[in-house]
Amino acid sequence: MFETDLTRALKIRYPIFQAPMAGGVSTPELVAAVSNAGGLGNLGGGYLTPEQLRSEIQKIKQRTDQPFGVNLFVPEQSEESEEAIYRMTDYLNKYRIKLGTAQNPAIMKFSESFEEQVQVLLEERVPVFSFTFGIPSQDVIQTMKQHGIFVIGTATTVDEAKQLEAAGADAIVAQGSEAGGHRGTFMKDPSHALIGTMAIVPQIVDHVSIPVIAAGGIMDGRGLAASLALGAAAVQMGTAFLACPESGAHETYKQKILSTNEDSTEITRAYSGKASRGIQTKFMIDMHRYPGTILTYPIQNAMTQDIRQAAAKANNPEYMSLWAGQGLRLAGDQSAASIVKQTIDQAIVLVRKFSFIRMVDDK
Repeated sequence: MFETDLTRALKIRYPIFQAPMAGGVSTPELVAAVSNAGGLGNLGGGYLTPEQLRSEIQKIKQRTDQPFGVNLFVPEQSEESEEAIYRMTDYLNKYRIKLGTAQNPAIMKFSESFEEQVQVLLEERVPVFSFTFGIPSQDVIQTMKQHGIFVIGTATTVDEAKQLEAAGADAIVAQGSEAGGHRGTFMKDPSHALIGTMAIVPQIVDHVSIPVIAAGGIMDGRGLAASLALGAAAVQMGTAFLACPESGAHETYKQKILSTNEDSTEITRAYSGKASRGIQTKFMIDMHRYPGTILTYPIQNAMTQDIRQAAAKANNPEYMSLWAGQGLRLAGDQSAASIVKQTIDQAIVLVRKFSFIRMVDDK
């Protein structure tokens, strides 16, 4: 049931991808659980050092012999003046005082080496490589494919999808505006690429010849059935897995997922410098009043890291980054395997129901 060209290519049973949520959410346990249940588990590896990335991949392999994926962030050029960094550091110190952490922390680096991360994926021969925030070099994409690794890019517009196909991607994640976490937009300002999932998926499907994975607001079998009807070959679900036992999300984060509504998220640059959808917090509200300009990614992300970590230790969600999509009321805390099964079971019921819909001639 629901076999597609994509599921056959990846050798997975169900067209369900677990979103590669970086920052410790997509644990080896979560990735393996989804893959073992017949979907495609994905590790969010963007923030991991090469050593950590290798370790996490090996842990996944110890827990499953099924296909899985690893997602990395395409590096971006980012420069900020010393004055801008000083002003932001000074402004952020008030949160550090509130949370009892050191002021003016030294930041050794803003991001990990993409080249070294890529080398780890090649050496570990991961089955699937996905990326976001742009397009890697042709050398990276072709080397991945030469090693038999399936390559997936992220698009938020038709033009981005067309560029990904031209670059050699094997499939495309069509990220609707409902999606939680960072926006994958790379060709224009993200505020001009907020197209809903139901609108963007069929338009991308019509303009590329490779499989499309629908993402954004998909939480259950209804979202799966609707996405397949729109022409998608699979769905990617993130928020649906955030509160499950295998998720590495902080317990306070999980509680917010289970108690917050669909109208409680907004897109912000406050935490990372890149447009991201998350549950509204005091930090987001206050940073919107910052008199200067929010620093670019990954600089802003590195500068707020200590604040987010201190907030997590203090169980204070108001200063944590609570990335989430707009399907919040549909979230639950059942196991990852149960989420996959319930999604498929519900979609099967719906498809069978729709097959009995009769067209009536109104002549």
